[in-house]
Amino acid sequence: MSLPTLRQILELPAFAGAELLSGQAKLDSYITWVHVAEVLDVARLLSGGELVLCTGLELARATPEARVAYVRSLAEAGVGGLGLELVQGLREVPAEMLQTARMLQFPILVFRSEVRFADLTRAAHERILRPGADREEPLLESLLEALVETGRDKSFLQRQLGTVLSLPSRPRSTLLATLEALLASQFNIAETARKLGVRRQSIYYRLEQLKGMLGDLDSPERRLGLWVALELLKRPG
Repeated sequence: MSLPTLRQILELPAFAGAELLSGQAKLDSYITWVHVAEVLDVARLLSGGELVLCTGLELARATPEARVAYVRSLAEAGVGGLGLELVQGLREVPAEMLQTARMLQFPILVFRSEVRFADLTRAAHERILRPGADREEPLLESLLEALVETGRDKSFLQRQLGTVLSLPSRPRSTLLATLEALLASQFNIAETARKLGVRRQSIYYRLEQLKGMLGDLDSPERRLGLWVALELLKRPG
């Protein structure tokens, strides 16, 4: 099994509106994950191979020097590419960013109309986690089957989502839908609010509820466990 390349990620239907402006020579580089991040120092949190998505809100307020430093930091961290939505923060990629990216052969791709980052991350992560989907059983499906067949599905659900599952139907459904949207958007509050059609303050409030009931939601292992649990809930029976 092998990770998908940037070229293969861009061939996914969810990425149909993407326009690659630089880094064509890196199209065959492997993509390890997709992160939604607006902060300009995100490179220090990454391990390499990630595709970073952002609306450019912070970049629009940054100085030209800070924008150049941002692109350089991503390239030096081995990031697989930067995806910019040119709708809210930026209408065009600043010239100094594009010049730096082309000099470093760093991929910058843009969306000139509004996109749902949750849809992009979900599509990319499914491709990353199921690299051999045409040839073998998907990894996630294998894990779900193993939990069910060994009788550990109920205890797993209880460990991951226990308190939320004990709530009455309406608040349970609301919090589970919010949790799924948060996970899909890498806990991007604005994207989650947009997907669910509610105000950001509502998402902040629900997130505090979820943290109070479930504890730590920050570690990659915890988030993976919650994602698996949510998928397990969708299975019939």
